[in-house]
Amino acid sequence: MECESENLDKSYADEKMENGKTENHINGTLDKENSNPNVEKKASKDTQRRHDEPSELSFEIFPENAEEKIKRQQIEKALEKDSNTTLEQWRQFARSEYGLINDDLRQKVWPLLLSVDVTQCDPVPSLEELSKHPEYNQVVLDVNRSLKRFPPGIPLAKRLALQDQLTAIILRVISKYPHLSYYQGYHDVAVTFLLVCGDEIAFHIMEILSTDHLVECMQKTFEIVQKRLLLIYAIVWRENKDLYEYLERSQCGLLFALPWYLTWFGHSLNHYRSVVRLYDYFLASEPLLPLYVTAAIVLYREEDIYREECDRASLHCLLSQLPDELPFEYLLIQSEKLYAKYPPHNLHKDIEKIIEREQKIREEEDKVFETRRQIIQRKRQPVPTPQPFIYKLIPRKLVLHRRSIFVSTAFIVIGIFAYYYKTHTNFNVDVIR
Repeated sequence: MECESENLDKSYADEKMENGKTENHINGTLDKENSNPNVEKKASKDTQRRHDEPSELSFEIFPENAEEKIKRQQIEKALEKDSNTTLEQWRQFARSEYGLINDDLRQKVWPLLLSVDVTQCDPVPSLEELSKHPEYNQVVLDVNRSLKRFPPGIPLAKRLALQDQLTAIILRVISKYPHLSYYQGYHDVAVTFLLVCGDEIAFHIMEILSTDHLVECMQKTFEIVQKRLLLIYAIVWRENKDLYEYLERSQCGLLFALPWYLTWFGHSLNHYRSVVRLYDYFLASEPLLPLYVTAAIVLYREEDIYREECDRASLHCLLSQLPDELPFEYLLIQSEKLYAKYPPHNLHKDIEKIIEREQKIREEEDKVFETRRQIIQRKRQPVPTPQPFIYKLIPRKLVLHRRSIFVSTAFIVIGIFAYYYKTHTNFNVDVIR
């Protein structure tokens, strides 16, 4: 049975696939760094929600531990000495364990990570003006689907106002940069910055990300993104060839990772705390780090993968659902290590090999499919019944339908009688003589 989760992943690609459009160093030592959580991890508790809808975020607040308190105080002191704090120091705070701790600090530090001028205030077009944009209806539709990404219990009026602000942020960006194309999932990124920073700063953040980190996702087709996703398998191939070959045999592909890359995992995670922690990390890292985090997750889930049958549907269902208990601090450290070992520019040849292997597999599949098709077609053809001897005496053009058969038969009968009559008559005449 086909996995329902394919519905969501395909929804991200459908718009750009149709009509022929194509199919990240953390300082500080952590106790977790030298111990692999695979030894202790429990079986995955994947939810059974439909993947054509966003997951419902949990906004549960956790008490601050001693390490988080110390780091929070360090960030607060750095904010007091803002002019003396370098961009690299802000990045270090965002990448290292626990990230930026809370949303109050994120509201101040996220703009610093992207050098956003918080005093800049561009004129905001009205929704009526923005509604003339050709993508307006699609944006509104996607924003209306994002209800579960807002905090629970939020008053209706406030939520509706936030939805209007989210719509305006998206349309302002794609109106200002008409060469960029909106994609489904873009709103999942924008809503996180809106909730943390407010609409004006969120607009400037999205403006910068759309022309940098997310620019490849905002092209007219997903051709570049498709090739980028192959980085995941290139990393897995380098790190664990047996696991890569198992995934290759299953032919599960990389569709499961598409929404993770397009939304920075914002659409697929169930805990708001995990989403903003990853956003801390990605804002302070190289644009391709989300792919290295994805590769780290696939490698981490090796045991889960081997427990599944080696077929496309089973592994796609498994990989497309992120377990709630993923140890992201460990995974971010592993991602840094993978990026240091296998930087993107060293993986081009591996990607080409993967493309060649996949092409050969597809060609073999096509041959098998064509052979099966021919066999089935031959089986469906009716077996010809042996024709009576009389059909061999009748010209083929005469045997077109029942009427032709009757006419032909009549002529033969008449001929036989005529021959008989002639012969019999001649015989009688000779006898009389």
